[in-house]
Amino acid sequence: MLNIHNISKSYADRTLFSAVTFTVGPSDRIAVIGANGSGKTTLFDIISGRTTPDTGCVTMQRGTTIGYLEQDIATSPEGYLLEDVVAASPQIAQLAHRIESIQMKLSESGTSPDQERLLLELGEAQHAYEVSGGYDIEHEARIILSGLGFNEDDFLRSLTDFSGGWLMRVQLAKLLLLRPNLLLLDEPTNHLDLESCIWFENYLQSYLGAVLVTSHDRTFLNRTVGKVLSFEVDGVFFHSGNYDSYVTTRQKELETRQAAAKRQEVKIKQEMRFIERFRAKNTKASQVQSRLKRLEKMEKVVVPRTTRRIRFAFPAPARSGEEVISLSHIRKAYGDNVVYRDLNLVLNRGDRVALVGPNGAGKTTLLRILAGVLPYEAGERRLGHKVDAAYYAQYQLELLDPVNNVFIELQRAAPDESEQKLRGLAGAFLFSGDDVFKEVSVLSGGEKARVAIAKMLVRPANFLLMDEPTNHLDIISREILTDALEAYRGTLCFITHDRTLIRQIANKIVEIRNGQLQVFPGNYDSYLYWKETRDSETIQTKQPASSVSRDQRRQRKTDEGGLRNQYYRMSAPIRRRIAEIETELKQLEEQLQGIEKGFSEQERYSDGSLVVEHIREHRRLKEAISQLTAEWERLSVEAEQLRQEFTEGRS
Repeated sequence: MLNIHNISKSYADRTLFSAVTFTVGPSDRIAVIGANGSGKTTLFDIISGRTTPDTGCVTMQRGTTIGYLEQDIATSPEGYLLEDVVAASPQIAQLAHRIESIQMKLSESGTSPDQERLLLELGEAQHAYEVSGGYDIEHEARIILSGLGFNEDDFLRSLTDFSGGWLMRVQLAKLLLLRPNLLLLDEPTNHLDLESCIWFENYLQSYLGAVLVTSHDRTFLNRTVGKVLSFEVDGVFFHSGNYDSYVTTRQKELETRQAAAKRQEVKIKQEMRFIERFRAKNTKASQVQSRLKRLEKMEKVVVPRTTRRIRFAFPAPARSGEEVISLSHIRKAYGDNVVYRDLNLVLNRGDRVALVGPNGAGKTTLLRILAGVLPYEAGERRLGHKVDAAYYAQYQLELLDPVNNVFIELQRAAPDESEQKLRGLAGAFLFSGDDVFKEVSVLSGGEKARVAIAKMLVRPANFLLMDEPTNHLDIISREILTDALEAYRGTLCFITHDRTLIRQIANKIVEIRNGQLQVFPGNYDSYLYWKETRDSETIQTKQPASSVSRDQRRQRKTDEGGLRNQYYRMSAPIRRRIAEIETELKQLEEQLQGIEKGFSEQERYSDGSLVVEHIREHRRLKEAISQLTAEWERLSVEAEQLRQEFTEGRS
């Protein structure tokens, strides 16, 4: 459908990419990834015809239509939401206008000789309108808008009422309604909440056209794409597989190239020793010249630069009391819109709580009440003993002083820390070398976010509240944030649509829906299973049950509730232990790989006692891994048996 052949693009002295060649099939799902500024958006501009490549060409199958979702909205919105989206198709809009025009003429013509001709034209226009999907377009638009988080009440609202993030959703809705053969989506998940993102993933899985997408959401990429086009320092690489598969493959390739580079370095040193030793001897002159020529012709193995995860020992926050915060009978309203009538919630020390729920449910309102920055009409907010709360929101990026550099901003947050430690913190958040002296005014949104998060963690409070901390962050920065939050030893409550972050950090999920809280003590995948079970039960309870008496239904609900409570009580410790084992296994396997890598380094064999020590440690690690694996398998079987018993007990 689309062929990219040998294209390159440069601006001034900077080459974004060169000799890029790939093909897009009719149903391909391709992730376009790379650091900010690497050329992803430029590639989309070239494919869409807005930019011309310096070399190469782009060819498309005849009749191919392209829909391009850009990161920024160029024009000011006019009109009303549903009306604007329905009018997205020029062909349908023109046909609708033509039908309306003919109908108006017919109403004015009476019994004129033109009536027969107008009726014929009207029939043709209505047939074309039906074939184009005109009669279904409003229904389809409503489905798409609802999936993207709009309510029924929004459909008749003026577009001027919506913020930039919601207007991006409007643009996305228009593209999905048009159904082009090729979708170019530049960061489509930036402005979607968690539920809208899941809906969008499911929509793309059944979409009939091809999709090229850039995104920093790792879970989204893993669920939607089957190929990866990666813009890297040493070129553009194409990989068949999802994002995790790409990362694994590239890591193996990198290790292979590092090993080849090391072998080549040893070979070059051997050749140079020979050359230096015999350079002055006439009898060896021909051999010396031969080796020099061989070295000149040798193609050097280049290991590409990679951003390595830097471990940083974040200061441990002061220990708080067991109960960190409690909300009792909170009432919060915005005018006539009552968000919470009787809100009750308790968070304990060590909780890592993810707030989830549909857009507009009140997640940010709850987080701001917890942070103490939002007043409420009734109820009580009570902090626990020695609790020190810190709130991270997007506006904190604006609190950075534009004339300060990165180092000064960190120094202001921790004036007693040494320069070395502050530089270490800056390096952990990807500000290495002279980057620490970059002024805030020249930083990108992602760089500012990294500075703001680093300032929070250099002197961490023991209760962190974070509202969408991954906004503006690329994949590498998100991984660094995850590392930092994993190392954090306080209590955490956060909102994010990055499910990878939720999976790796959260140990408690609070679902907010219709002003009610449902607290789930467990990880995100356990919550999803619980939610799936709950939703299936809801569907069953909505089925007609005329043959079942009210008392029988009440008893059945009571029995199922008892079974459910028993299931969660028995399975919760098993799931927690399985998660602990998985963490331990990961750590032990990394240690084992480190020792096995050392076995391949000949210089280590010069110290016999050290070799024996490594062999013993290797044996100990393998035994520990074997025991933990056996325990994991046993517990997994137990967890599955409990789930089956629960399912059978409900049926």
